Amino acid sequence: MADSIYADYPPTLNPAQKEFLVNTVKDWATQNGLVVRPAPAFVSKDTDSHGVLATNAPVTLFPSPFPKACFEEAKALQTVYNKLYAAITCNEEWIGKIMEDLIDVDDFISNLWKVHLAVEKEGYAQTLSLGLYRSDYMAHAPANSTTPELKQVEFNTISSSFGGLSSLVASLHSELLSSPPGNPIAYPPHFLLKSGTVPENTAVETLSAGLAEAHTAYGPSRSQPSLPTCILFVVQENERNVFDQHALSRQLTKVHKIPVFRVLSTELLDHTSIPSSNPSRPLIYRPPHAQDTPFEVTTVYLRCFYTPSDYKSDRDWQARTHIERSAAIKCPTVLNQLVGSKIVQQVLATTTGPDHLTSFLADTDPSIIERLRSTFAPQYDLSVSGKGRELALNPSTAENHVLKPQREGGGNNIYKTAIPDFLNSIPENEWKRWILMELIHPPAAAKNVALRSDGEVLGGGVIGELGVYGTILWDQKGGKIHHNEQGGWLMRTKAEGVNEGGVATGFSSLDSVILF
Repeated sequence: MADSIYADYPPTLNPAQKEFLVNTVKDWATQNGLVVRPAPAFVSKDTDSHGVLATNAPVTLFPSPFPKACFEEAKALQTVYNKLYAAITCNEEWIGKIMEDLIDVDDFISNLWKVHLAVEKEGYAQTLSLGLYRSDYMAHAPANSTTPELKQVEFNTISSSFGGLSSLVASLHSELLSSPPGNPIAYPPHFLLKSGTVPENTAVETLSAGLAEAHTAYGPSRSQPSLPTCILFVVQENERNVFDQHALSRQLTKVHKIPVFRVLSTELLDHTSIPSSNPSRPLIYRPPHAQDTPFEVTTVYLRCFYTPSDYKSDRDWQARTHIERSAAIKCPTVLNQLVGSKIVQQVLATTTGPDHLTSFLADTDPSIIERLRSTFAPQYDLSVSGKGRELALNPSTAENHVLKPQREGGGNNIYKTAIPDFLNSIPENEWKRWILMELIHPPAAAKNVALRSDGEVLGGGVIGELGVYGTILWDQKGGKIHHNEQGGWLMRTKAEGVNEGGVATGFSSLDSVILF
């Protein structure tokens, strides 16, 4: 059934149909904010010196078929995953043991751990922690079965992006699907397009509601005299994906009536302060445009600080420590960022030794734990006595694996037969920075047509990756959960043969799903 669905999808477009559909998508994207800032390779800084231009986000013309059972299972397991990663974050001793080897060879991990230790020594001023997560999956075709399985690619605990734009892609494809027969913007005939619908995508509502929950849980101002409160988005310089972030801040201000401000990570120390005379350590933000109207920050939402390139100097590490020691609720804390490292995913997936998964989910139905466990792809460390080293150094077995570092943001993985040579090119003591993961194989060679941000239109074989969003607010002392919700999803589609999958890094296009 799956092969027959993928075989003749999407329907063929003649040149006139293709041109009309592309123009329709371009105009819809601009009209509805499905846009990004143009890449410097497309529009130079000299041409757009004031940063006023935007272009359509990379997007597919058609929704992609995706197995309904896998989609529903991913949604059903998200709150369990939320709970799992909150529980891990509460266990500092376990995290320390897992990170022990990495701290010696990975400066980024080491410096994050040092931030935690410095704040812990002083004493944390805030025990509530907020997670805005995204669990990424692919549908996997087992060798001896025709039934696709859900397999997790990674779990994101920091800067889980594209909730805003993914909701818009779902709306775009829904409008095109709902065009009546004979309407010039209707898709060409295909039984999937005729009978299918794009599932509701509530990513914006869910993610902003999680931030609003944290804002409310913070309570009244801790300053004397009391100050108005706000949520602070901390962002990267030259952020191209700014409109995705604005979708959340707009929802917070319009629906939840919460003031939201944005500050560059490089300017955080210039515009925020923690009064030394106040033992509660509130984080005070003074907007540059209204210096005489300070706000107390209830929640800091990090859309930066997830990659080493965000830390260009000691001042950036000082800024991260400054946030961590404040009374604001962090999304995420340093500890919660650390548990998003690939090594945690690998340890959870290990089939030998302690059953960490059951330990962290002790009060969860065993059948649900097994369903969650079944989403793990085989993963290995590269220890001397481990199976991973043998698989990674043999070109014939490396062909079916990917080598992953403890990084976010895309563009960092080593694939297939490139793995042995790469490992042999770096010092052996650095191998512990990497984990080996068995590749996930999609059930069939799907096709789609993508409109890139530079206007290029590409068609051909594609591979899709589903992300499911979840939010959780918990108390780090005792682990009490105050809010746990799943809602919204992301579909990213990349050309077949392209290994990486990041939209922001230019490897993928935003997509939606039509279930079968």
